[in-house]
Amino acid sequence: MGEPAYTKIAADLKRRIEAGELRPGERIPSARAITREWGVAIATATKAHAVLRDQGLTVARPGVGTVVAGPAPRRDTDLSLDRIVAAAIAVADEHGMAELSMRRVAASLNVATMSLYRHVPSREELEVAMIDGALGELRVAPRYTGDWRADLEQCGRVMWALFQRHPWLGVTMSLTRPQLSRNAMRLGEWIMGALGPAGLSAPDRMLVQVLLFSFVRGLADAIQPEAEAMRDTGLTGDEWMEQQEPAFHRLLADQPSPAYEELFLRTPDFDFDLDVLFEFGLARFLDGIGVWISSV
Repeated sequence: MGEPAYTKIAADLKRRIEAGELRPGERIPSARAITREWGVAIATATKAHAVLRDQGLTVARPGVGTVVAGPAPRRDTDLSLDRIVAAAIAVADEHGMAELSMRRVAASLNVATMSLYRHVPSREELEVAMIDGALGELRVAPRYTGDWRADLEQCGRVMWALFQRHPWLGVTMSLTRPQLSRNAMRLGEWIMGALGPAGLSAPDRMLVQVLLFSFVRGLADAIQPEAEAMRDTGLTGDEWMEQQEPAFHRLLADQPSPAYEELFLRTPDFDFDLDVLFEFGLARFLDGIGVWISSV
């Protein structure tokens, strides 16, 4: 005696559910549709529905019909550019820019990939929107203190914190061909405004704000590669350096380097990481700008 028709139908629908052809919240073929597709009686179709329901694969939803169990996917009409950008930023924050794709963003939103293109036409435009969205998180003081150095120092720290929250941001932004972003312009305007008390010309204020941003962004280029190295090796920067000590000592034996010997062998409290480099570099940058301003 062969397998009953209703179990074959249930098995086929189960396969389609597990393959993602039928997603959570989507209707499965009605009993009448099954009778037409499979050429069976309505009672057989009803039994197939019962098998899927007993297996927890489907549920009856009033006013909708029998649907795949699980949270209903958002309708494409629920999409907005803000939702897409927020989802893309979340993907890039967790996995890096290399893993970002329109398909992956769509999957995180539980919508069809093509539905994204109605709001953002290309990957390049999505990246610009992500940059603008991330820079929109910057919260600088609403008023200047009148001390250009204090204002720029505060702004530099805020930018550094932003790049640390979004490691992909530094490697995505271009210095020579900057992406057009309202929030990037807002940031530049704030920095140039903070330089007002210094009495600099507009071109000079522009150059200072570009250099400040470039300094922070330049250090931020190392954030994502370092995070990836930690994931790949399971080692922190300090642990990795400790593993290099034997090779370092062999190198010193072959090539004496008094400066490095003094630094690493006779200065045990020397600490080096990106935060230390940022603090040192920001202070020296502002020192240099201060000397230059006093001379013009």
